[in-house]
Amino acid sequence: MSTDLTTPGPPRALPRVLSGIQPTADSFHLGNYLGAVRNWVAMQDDYDAYYMVVDLHAITVEHDPQALRRRTRVSAAQLLAAGLEPQRCALFAQSHVPEHAQLAWVMSCLTGFGEASRMTQFKDKSAKHGVGAASVGLFTYPILMVADVLLYQAGFVPVGEDQRQHLELTRDLAQRFNTRYGKAFTVPEPYIIKDTAKIMDLQDPTSKMSKSASSPGGILELLDDPKVNAKKIKSAVTDTEREIRFDEENKPGVANLLRIYAALGERTIPELERDYEGKGYGDLKKDLADLVTETFQPFKERTEEILADTGKLDAILAEGAEKAREVASRTLAEVYDKIGFLSK
Repeated sequence: MSTDLTTPGPPRALPRVLSGIQPTADSFHLGNYLGAVRNWVAMQDDYDAYYMVVDLHAITVEHDPQALRRRTRVSAAQLLAAGLEPQRCALFAQSHVPEHAQLAWVMSCLTGFGEASRMTQFKDKSAKHGVGAASVGLFTYPILMVADVLLYQAGFVPVGEDQRQHLELTRDLAQRFNTRYGKAFTVPEPYIIKDTAKIMDLQDPTSKMSKSASSPGGILELLDDPKVNAKKIKSAVTDTEREIRFDEENKPGVANLLRIYAALGERTIPELERDYEGKGYGDLKKDLADLVTETFQPFKERTEEILADTGKLDAILAEGAEKAREVASRTLAEVYDKIGFLSK
């Protein structure tokens, strides 16, 4: 009989991940859920996860202060209703962690004007109202995003195609600081979720579902009355054919409905094509409307339940901010020391 005299080592630290969502609407839409939120829930198991409601980013354009306060709570409540658990992640409001703004100033002093000028989101957003009407905050918005990531020494950042440029800026500035002043930052890698469903506008299935771009009939808001969303699905644009098959180029409306069904029902698109062989668009739309109701009615009720106790919700956010500041304050202290600021 042998005796194992080895002792287990310390538990291996989980890789850290960070992501955030803006509180710029009264409800998440289906694209938010399938493209980001659902994956955040799953990542709690395998990552040291930090999730924030990015209210600092929300004031880069004109806003209503009361709406911002309400929407910040609504966003946090929806994240909890979707399955985020305070014991398994840090959930907080960005403005509760002042280190975000403090590090953003340092990183802005490392960023070239030309670099900031090339950011496509500033170009897109300022084009709507003219560069003259755009705020300096909107211009430096990507640098605040850089600070968001670098504060937590996040090894991975979940990104879609529209965020790749911002992550490249983050990597460039982290490497620039580390080279110039000494290593202070983890250089993050993109976390690309291969199976994320790209959800399109129900009325314009060639465009992405978006709160800022979609028409009211083209967007499914998770906190809407289920009857409203059912009506939108049944009114979704399809085509003049009858065959239910996945063909993004020639049948983008039907392809979008199949993609939504597959993502929510955890089915494959070929399975759905077989199931609906010989059936019409009305059958597909009815079944999808039922699935959306079945999925999001409990989500809506849970969100409302959480919002009914704002004291408890605010306490969860305060606890998350305290956890976040434990990490953020250490990073900022090291940055301040390396850059030459006097210690307190």
